[in-house]
Amino acid sequence: MAKQSATFFLEDWLKSISGCRNTLSSSNSSPSSARAIIQAWAELRDSLQHQSFHAQHLQSLKTLVNSQTSLHVADPQAKLVVSILSSQKLSLPHESYPLFLRLLYIWVMKSTRPSSVLIDSLVEVISRLFSTQFDNSNSPLFFSEGLLLLGSLSFVPLASECSKTVCLELVCRLLEDGYQLMGSSGGIIPYVLAGIGYALSSSVSVHYARILSSLLGIWGKEGGPSGSLSNGLMILHLMEWVTSSLINSRSAEKLNIFSNETLETLKVSSVPFAAVMAAAGVLRTLNKSAVSGLGLDIVSRLKIYLEDQIEAVARDLIPRTRDFVGAGNNLTDNLCLQCVALALARSGPVSSCATFFICLAFALLTEIFPLRRLYAKIIESLHGSSAGLRLTEVKEHLDSIPFKEAGAVTAVFCKQYASVDEGSQDEVENLIWNYCNHIYLEHRQVALVLRGKEEELLGDIDKIAESAFLMVVVFSLAVTKHKLNSKFNQETKVDVSVRILVSFSCLEYFRRIRLPEYMDTIRGVAVSVQENNSACVSFVESMPAYIDLTNGPDLTFPWKMEYIWSKDEVQTARILFYLRVIPTCIERLPTSVFKKVVAPTMFLYLGHPNGKVARASHSMFVSFISSGKINEDERVSLKEQLVFYYMQRSLLGYPDITPFEGLAAGVSALARHLPAGSPAIFYCIHSLVETAARLLREDLTQQSEPCKKILDLLLRLISLVDIQVLPDLMKLLAQLTVQLPEDGQNTVLNELYSQVADSDDVTRKPTLVSWLQSLSYLCVQANNGNVTSQSQESKENIIYVQAADSSSHSSINARL
Repeated sequence: MAKQSATFFLEDWLKSISGCRNTLSSSNSSPSSARAIIQAWAELRDSLQHQSFHAQHLQSLKTLVNSQTSLHVADPQAKLVVSILSSQKLSLPHESYPLFLRLLYIWVMKSTRPSSVLIDSLVEVISRLFSTQFDNSNSPLFFSEGLLLLGSLSFVPLASECSKTVCLELVCRLLEDGYQLMGSSGGIIPYVLAGIGYALSSSVSVHYARILSSLLGIWGKEGGPSGSLSNGLMILHLMEWVTSSLINSRSAEKLNIFSNETLETLKVSSVPFAAVMAAAGVLRTLNKSAVSGLGLDIVSRLKIYLEDQIEAVARDLIPRTRDFVGAGNNLTDNLCLQCVALALARSGPVSSCATFFICLAFALLTEIFPLRRLYAKIIESLHGSSAGLRLTEVKEHLDSIPFKEAGAVTAVFCKQYASVDEGSQDEVENLIWNYCNHIYLEHRQVALVLRGKEEELLGDIDKIAESAFLMVVVFSLAVTKHKLNSKFNQETKVDVSVRILVSFSCLEYFRRIRLPEYMDTIRGVAVSVQENNSACVSFVESMPAYIDLTNGPDLTFPWKMEYIWSKDEVQTARILFYLRVIPTCIERLPTSVFKKVVAPTMFLYLGHPNGKVARASHSMFVSFISSGKINEDERVSLKEQLVFYYMQRSLLGYPDITPFEGLAAGVSALARHLPAGSPAIFYCIHSLVETAARLLREDLTQQSEPCKKILDLLLRLISLVDIQVLPDLMKLLAQLTVQLPEDGQNTVLNELYSQVADSDDVTRKPTLVSWLQSLSYLCVQANNGNVTSQSQESKENIIYVQAADSSSHSSINARL
């Protein structure tokens, strides 16, 4: 309430704090100059003096009201206005009354010591005015300005008790007889509520229950104002202001009357959203203020009762909302869900309660992140032509109060989790995990259709989904901290861990920033999965099937769409998540599951044009090839089988798609971990040599960079392959080297010299030295043109050719 001291007008504070955009023209008009203000007062004095009121006098009134922010109305000027209003000879137009009332309101609120005599006189005039004018006027402005002035008069300390009582009686009558004016002109609601707030804060307690009953009951009457979240927030903060004012008055009697009347009125109120917000407003003040006028036991009982009021509304909502989590329910329930969520978020600390917890979950999934409702509307409207309407609705939600309060509501929601019963925890967990799966399926469809056509709409939808992802992450961390401890059995831990991982995979597309909460959750659940075979299998089997990945979703639209799996960004993000997580538990994954579930997807995404995704697929291959023990026959057999297709798939896309780093890692892994002399290793080497030869043929003038990288990989294999494979590698590498341009030959020979010289392998080094001598000799001969007449057979046996030039032989020995 610190800002309140600098705010003269309660209605302006209510509008700003509740996000209300409805304002009256007098509040928005530009202020007039000092000269114009002086002239306006002179015109009004002239009107009274000559007992006539013309158009220029009405303009003078508007000039003064438009300057209300800087305008100060002194007692003499207020007396002038009262005299004009009480004059029997002046015929005032109806539109002038709200302006006169506004000037008097400015006087009451800005004057430090308004004349009590003048106040009593004004109350008499206002009383007569409403008796004669209100029944004949249907002006919403006259109604709202009158309520505002009457409320402020009952609040001002210098007014007599008699005058305050008269004002409060008039406030009651206006609310009971004129509430329908609020329904026809929603812009006056902040002004009416401010008048009610002043009246409830009056030192005279008479009619308190009657006024409060009108505040909470007019929303349910026929023709009255409609309920809305902004109106609910104004009620919340109005009750906060009223409660704070009463606490600051330090009157135990007033506080007792306030608490008793508030509780009784809330009990019989028939408008749930208003009762929720009023209770939350009082709670907000009690949680922030030291209430010295009431005993601690009274304050505690009052808090309990206020929370019970909110809980009663929430409990009534849950059965009707349970069946509509996907599509949303009726507007009244939507409003109540929003109000319960914001009430709990703004009222300060509240007791843990399963009803609150479940209701907050429904509010988050249907009102704060209503993605499923928006997806349904988008899909439905694609058969029509209402793209502009869809975009407007999504943008309005991004600017809405519930969406902006998502963080605060999520914080209260997660704080409730640990203290509620296990059944409620399980119910809400299921809601959240199922929500994640639906978001994946539905956003995938919408993204495929809107991509390239309505990027702005898709971008705005993404923003809502990104915030929903943050909510899921924070909630998942709360679940992880609570359930992954010794209190729960292993089955529960495993189930929770797997479901969190699957849910994260569904929302991986929306992970745009690095979150500590995300990493903490992943680390916690990943450990549980890594330590349990069934958990590992369950997680892997949750990955979308190969046929679903390649066929795409079932899109029923008026136009035909060609589905290209590599352009499905939502699906790709999810598979990338699996490709990154599965290697952490690959040791516990049965060979049969990898073959059936993982291998097809891994090979598919080896050909993905996104380098990051392709590298992750290569990493998956490396993890599997490196896993298990050498005596596991089934696993070894599958490894060897996979190598053949891995090399085909990888080299088919090289160098355009296949990233060399991924290929090199895969080849190195299979050379290290397959059994000695495995046919798969021979096939790998032959495939690499064939690819290098193809690349060399495509550009005979110079050695291309992709070709150089393949050659470099083959050179690395010299120190990796087993001794049974080495002769074949040496022969093929020699055949390839002599086909290179002279610069390429020198590069290969220099690299070989370096490798052999640094080698400590006493088994293969003598063979390599002899082979390198022969290769060097043949390269020299090839460059001299002497090798061109050799037969193909002699080329294939190049590994066995010995050098004939002793000087060359000595030179090579010296280098080695």
